[in-house]
Amino acid sequence: MSSKIFIIGLPRTGTTSICNSFLQLGYKTAHTAYTQQAITTADVIADTPVFSEYALLDKHFANSRFINLERDLPKWLPSIRQLLARMHTNLMRPDGGFNSHLKRCYLDVFGHYSLAEIESDEYLTACYNRHQRQVTDYFKGREEQLLTLDVADSNSPQLLQQFLNTQQPINFKQLNMGGKVTAWNDIKHPDKVSSTRSGKIDKSLGYNHT
Repeated sequence: MSSKIFIIGLPRTGTTSICNSFLQLGYKTAHTAYTQQAITTADVIADTPVFSEYALLDKHFANSRFINLERDLPKWLPSIRQLLARMHTNLMRPDGGFNSHLKRCYLDVFGHYSLAEIESDEYLTACYNRHQRQVTDYFKGREEQLLTLDVADSNSPQLLQQFLNTQQPINFKQLNMGGKVTAWNDIKHPDKVSSTRSGKIDKSLGYNHT
């Protein structure tokens, strides 16, 4: 299995911005991947399903590397709250709504939340901290495979250069600001990998056999 780079930061931590940077560096990049072809083709994959299923992907794709993203909680909390409120109906309905891979991963991290629960900073902070703790615990003793970044930090481009062993300039262009979540759809680039097959997903993604 070819090695890959998985961006395992939670939603609203800068996944679109870093995916855009990887496109500029010449990596085939998928921001979400819901077909075996997308998983196989992309060099870099972010968001769903990887922020939840990085352990399975690690076992399936030997020698892969992982980038976890951090974001200041005062900025992340209102942003994730807005996103989860918008997604609530389609996440929770038993039939239809979002595709099965997206639902599985969001529910794994955020639970079968109510709209009242996500009004609580404590609830969302617990979800964030649990993810960070699980990532740290999973990669304990293998820290060389993991880079943790805050894309808003001025040192992050240099840290990513070192992780990738490249001298190519890296710029994190801030995307999806102000609650927007569609910036990836607007990016046109030959190395951008489609997450679906003309809107259709695969029941199994090859590594998870669901």
